[in-house]
Amino acid sequence: MEEQRKQLLNDSLRPLLFKFSYPSIIALVFGALYNMVDTIFVGKGVGPLAIAGLTIVLPIQIIMWAIGFMVGTGSGSIISRSLGAGNKDMAVKTAANAIILNFIISIAVMAPTYIFLGRLLVFFGASPDVLPFAKDYASIILIGFVLYSFDAASRIIIRAEGKPRAAMYPTITGAVLNMVLDPIFVFVFKMGVRGAAIATVISQTVAVIYIISYFMSSRSIFHFKTADFKIDFIRFGEILKIGIPSFLMATIDSIVILLFNRAIIKYGSDVYIAVVGIGLRIIDLTLMPIIGITQGFSTIAGFNYGAKLYSRVKKIFWESVIWNIMIGIIVFLLLMIFPRQLLGFFSKDIGFVNLGIAPIRIIILTFPLLGFQFVSGTLFQAIGKPLPATIITLARQILFLIPAIFIFPVFWGLTGIWMTWPFSDVMDFMVCAVFIAWEIKLLNRMLGNKLNTNQESI
Repeated sequence: MEEQRKQLLNDSLRPLLFKFSYPSIIALVFGALYNMVDTIFVGKGVGPLAIAGLTIVLPIQIIMWAIGFMVGTGSGSIISRSLGAGNKDMAVKTAANAIILNFIISIAVMAPTYIFLGRLLVFFGASPDVLPFAKDYASIILIGFVLYSFDAASRIIIRAEGKPRAAMYPTITGAVLNMVLDPIFVFVFKMGVRGAAIATVISQTVAVIYIISYFMSSRSIFHFKTADFKIDFIRFGEILKIGIPSFLMATIDSIVILLFNRAIIKYGSDVYIAVVGIGLRIIDLTLMPIIGITQGFSTIAGFNYGAKLYSRVKKIFWESVIWNIMIGIIVFLLLMIFPRQLLGFFSKDIGFVNLGIAPIRIIILTFPLLGFQFVSGTLFQAIGKPLPATIITLARQILFLIPAIFIFPVFWGLTGIWMTWPFSDVMDFMVCAVFIAWEIKLLNRMLGNKLNTNQESI
């Protein structure tokens, strides 16, 4: 562990960023394939209405992931800074409490969701034609609620201890297994959307078994003892305080998709919900390299901030922003030029594919800006400042995107719904720029104070 700490605090930043990012990118890409593969096989085996059903369920799946992401991000920040400061005991106890907290929250959310599932799906925008598909899929996916959130939290915790490659293996294992099982359950057993859901839950179970075996092995620093799992409500509070922005971001995303679906039903039809479902999955997959670099950045920034190496925090921030913008430009060009080919993976219906081209092209107009926004919000979480991260998250979704969903369609119909995404991205970019400019000034001031202190000691 000490060798890993020395690397994070002393190695050249660009190679270090790639070292910590590429496992995250691989893991995230395979993770995104979970839902994408379900959608591909359901689209080919059942049809567009079944895809619409999966899209209706998406807000529930986001909440499942959001709980794990919240606990993982909050605990991961504490773990990275603790290890950066040389406090291994604090890191281990934080990870143990994170596992307990994740389980409690997951059960508390899963139970009422299962009880009121039918009503929730109708509220989310399921029409009578789409509701059976949505209910079949959601009723099985919910069985894996705890597993899904535990997986999301644990992978962040593993990365926080400085083991990014170890964090990617369970995701790859689960995703590959899902790709194998999906066609078997959908086509061979002819189970439709239920088959896709069963395949996903089985794959998630295998991934969690892998994670547990990792924690029990000599490769991890988290050699948990019974005493480590003593509930510490103060630690719960610290984890939640830092992780809440991540949860809010994902939860509001869920609300946005809900509002999107309801607006589409008002101004369009079920077919457009299927189009949005495919579009979101394509965009999610293409976002993974940006998110991967951001996650690699988070661990490096947390370690160096904990060690008070503020100059390295600044440098890794700008290095991450530059690479994310470059990736954003490449993805933007691919999605603008080849939307027809990408949509063709999900459906052979030419008319259906044609409906999806314009929405995708409009939604990704500001894609190159997203890298800056992701790294900006993550910086504040990594250094233990949740308030700016929360404001950045809430500004894009609540101040700009949600109001636009209500206003824009009044003037431009369905096209107005697609336009809300680039509009909110531009506005949030400006909010991020203000907060980052302020934080850079603070880092420069701390660097100056540190330099003066060193000179006085000499």
